[in-house]
Parts: sequence; structure tokens; C-alpha cells
Amino acid sequence: MYGAQLIEALQRRNPQLEFFGVGGDRMRAAGCDTVVDAKDLSVVGITEILSHLPKIYGLFQHLIKEADKRKPDLAIVIDSPAFNWRVAREMKKRGIPVVYYVAPQFWAWRQGRVRLIRNYIDKALVIFPFEEKFYRDRGVDATFVGHPLADLPHPATERNDYATQFHLDPAKHWIALMPGSRVKEVRMNLPAILDAAAQLGPDYEFLLPVAPTLDRAFLQSLTSKQRITLVPESLPALFHSRAGIIASGTATVEAAMMRTPFVMVYRVSPLTYRLGKPRVKVPRFAMVNLIAGEEVVPELVQHDFTAEKVVAKIKEILPDGPARARMLEGLTQVKAKLQPPHGGTTSPTQHPADRAAEMILTLGLSSAGSRKPGTGSH
Repeated sequence: MYGAQLIEALQRRNPQLEFFGVGGDRMRAAGCDTVVDAKDLSVVGITEILSHLPKIYGLFQHLIKEADKRKPDLAIVIDSPAFNWRVAREMKKRGIPVVYYVAPQFWAWRQGRVRLIRNYIDKALVIFPFEEKFYRDRGVDATFVGHPLADLPHPATERNDYATQFHLDPAKHWIALMPGSRVKEVRMNLPAILDAAAQLGPDYEFLLPVAPTLDRAFLQSLTSKQRITLVPESLPALFHSRAGIIASGTATVEAAMMRTPFVMVYRVSPLTYRLGKPRVKVPRFAMVNLIAGEEVVPELVQHDFTAEKVVAKIKEILPDGPARARMLEGLTQVKAKLQPPHGGTTSPTQHPADRAAEMILTLGLSSAGSRKPGTGSH
């Protein structure tokens, strides 16, 4: 999504630009020649990645060979630090400027790895307000451009029309279920989420948006024994839902932008948790809580993530009352903090991708003609 937004913003300023790299359906639709499909890199966890390393290394080598063949004027790497800092290193060796858009969350763990950004990146464009100072204090040229989801418009579809389209009962409360965007995440998170849905019972409709990185048939196989409605997009499901049960990640920011109260859940393998927990440098897991500096939404992680605890937390925020009102106010404040900074030469209403595009073009890309900037995304 972020890569597609950025490509479109760059092309509005210079229609001659061409793009190749790592991406998915949205980046292809925006005009990127995806020489590596992002789905093939969608692995999460420390232990889980080991069996995928040979395949990932092969894809990495293929991307670098394509870069050597096409000789891009600029490399833009997006998120996915384990893969992309290595891409950045190879580009730097070749004298190709590198921009990091959606910089790694090294503030959360492995802070020493900031040196990888400092050594191989010419410019970091960060999407959380506290990241600019974190990176600048460590010698990285970083600028906060705003979060790409901060200006998401509310879906145009009316609730009754949406209900008709997906055979939902508009008289019931709807609850959005979002177990993650990778197969391993879904396998770890969805069973307890489904148990919670079963305990909540038939008084609710349960909507499960199908992430672009997942196959619908895979989710159908896991939900076939319950009344769970699979829907194609997350934002309308969140917007029309009374509450959500949402795995840690970008979906929690989407829920905040739609002002949908939710419970954050997450589980990884026991070994990954034991290896990773001591390295975590932040007091909270949910992105909205980190942005707010306090607990806006409840966090149920690993052993605390049980169906019973999910149900208890959801029941606190479903009815109108102080708990729901406090969460809605907190989500509103989080959305405000993610807006692009005001002032300077840019418009206060400028989309983060447009702000990022203008900074990228100042690196000299505007005079590159029709050569191909590489965009690495995950």
C-alpha cells in the first residue's frame, strides 16, 4: 500500500519515472515491475524464518542482478529491515542513493542496528512522530513525513448497503477479526480469536477481512465451522464494526484511523517469544499505545492472549459508557499525532506520500529521465 501510494505521488510529479523491485498487487497496479513478489517474503518470527532462508536469499540475489542490469538512479526501500538493509548495502556499494521509507522500528528492539541505517541510507523518511528524534540523535538524516494511513477517508459504502452485499444483519453489532497478514500469524492468532467469537455467540456478526497476502481458501478452511463472514477489504469492515479483535501490526493503526475500539492480541511460537522478549526496549506492544504514550487499547500477548480474556475486554468496550468513550478519545488523539507536520514549504493537508515524494525528488531523481528507480517493499 505504501509503495503504491509513493509511486503514484512520484509519477504525478514526473510521469517519465519507471519503477521495478519488490511488491504486490497494489504496486503492480501503480506501475511497478515487480521482479520479486512480496508474498514470497512474508515470513514472521525468529525461528520461523530459518526454513525460508534459502528461498529468500535466492530472491535477494535475483533483485540485485536486476538492479545491476537496469542500473537504477535511486533505490527506495520500504519497511522489512532484515531484507532491505542488505538491499541498501548492495545499492550503496554501486553508488546508488538509497531512501528508507517507513524506517525500521529499531527503537523497539536491537537499537544497535541503527548503524546499518547510518552506514547505508542517504535519507530516512519516518512515519511515527517520535522516530525523527530517535534517528537524528543517532546520526541518521531522518524526517517525519506523517503516517500514510493518517488521512484515510471513511469508506463511502453505507452500512445497510454493506450489510446487503455481504448478507449481514444490520440490527446486530459487528465485530472485526484481524488475525494478521501472514500465514504463520494467522495460524498462531486465529484459533483463540475464533474461540472468543464462539463465546460471544450469535448475537454478533463477525467480519474477517482477507489480507492481500493471504489466500481466501486458506481462511475459509480455518473458519468453516463458524459463522464468520470473509470480506475483501479491511477499512469498510473496521468502519462499520462496533469493535475489533486485532493482531498487533498495521491493522491496529487502521482501526485507530477508523475510530473503531479494539483489543490488541498477538502470539508467536514459544521459542521466538523467549528469544525476542528480552530484546524488546519499549513498554508496550500496540502501536497506538506507543504513539499515545499510554494504554489506549488493552494488549493481550502470548500467555495473556486467551479467548476468555478477549471476551472480557471486548464486553467492556461494546456498550456506550466510560470505557468506550475513553478509548475513542485516545484513538482520536493518536490520529492527530500521525498527521504530517504543519508549516514549511509543504501544505498542512499534504498526504505523507506526497511529502515523501517531494523529498525524494530533491535527491536529483527529477532529472533522471526515464531510468528506473528501484522500489523495495514488503
